[in-house]
Amino acid sequence: MAIWIVLPILILLMFDLGLSLRFDDFARVVKQPWPVAVALFGQLVLLPLIALGLAWAFRLPPVFFIGLVLIACCPGGSSSNVFSKLAGGDVALSVTLTALSSVVTLFTIPLIMSWATDLVGQSVGISLPVGNLIKQNLVLMLLPVLLGIGLNYAWPQVAKKVDKVLSKLAFPLLLVLITVFYIQHHRTILENIGVLGLCVTALILVAIGCSSLLSRLVRTDNRQRRTVIIEVGMQNAAQAIAIASSPIIFANEQMAIPAILYSLMMNIVLLIYVGVVRRHSTDRTTRA
Repeated sequence: MAIWIVLPILILLMFDLGLSLRFDDFARVVKQPWPVAVALFGQLVLLPLIALGLAWAFRLPPVFFIGLVLIACCPGGSSSNVFSKLAGGDVALSVTLTALSSVVTLFTIPLIMSWATDLVGQSVGISLPVGNLIKQNLVLMLLPVLLGIGLNYAWPQVAKKVDKVLSKLAFPLLLVLITVFYIQHHRTILENIGVLGLCVTALILVAIGCSSLLSRLVRTDNRQRRTVIIEVGMQNAAQAIAIASSPIIFANEQMAIPAILYSLMMNIVLLIYVGVVRRHSTDRTTRA
């Protein structure tokens, strides 16, 4: 049942991302190479490595091990743009990073997940049909983004109105998805919430800490650093749930439980981060 909820949600999120994109946004890779490089390194390399380390450290069973690595392999979440705005970050950079990671992960997810599945999944009969994964990502991820970009270019005023509606629906729809998953799998979630809750929270906190350190090392400004932190700390949970639950890929809703818990903790941790940043900015303004 949940898969028929997550698929349209994912399509809407990616279509909405396309509505806010123009091809000029990709030129920011040249204009701001260091912030883009740090954020993509954090998302594409560092985050999966952190997830692997935590999965081993917490001794997660194979289904949750793969689920944790899966969420770490996914691109930045579409809500990261809103969080960047609230934190006083570089919203244009956030849009660019979300778009780039959504494209690049079309190629990195099959590679990393194939390796992770071979590592721990074969012993319990979990395998990855790589071809089906690529096909689903192209249809659910790339195609809606391209349609959104096309609408934005052809009818920009219509695109703005549609974006205004869809951007408000994203979070409520994710809450509906989380509620459905909890109702279906509440026993498994409650049995494992201690270990999994700590594990996904550690994933978010370590990712935030590492991305902040890397941003400081390359001397990004405050606005860019806040955006990099949010982009690395906020992954597309809907995509992870769609891959785990898809009948043509893993067909395993229990594998989606780490992504469900991650989605909850991600919003809590980053809302706290935004609150701290805004308060700090207010205090500095008051003292000035």
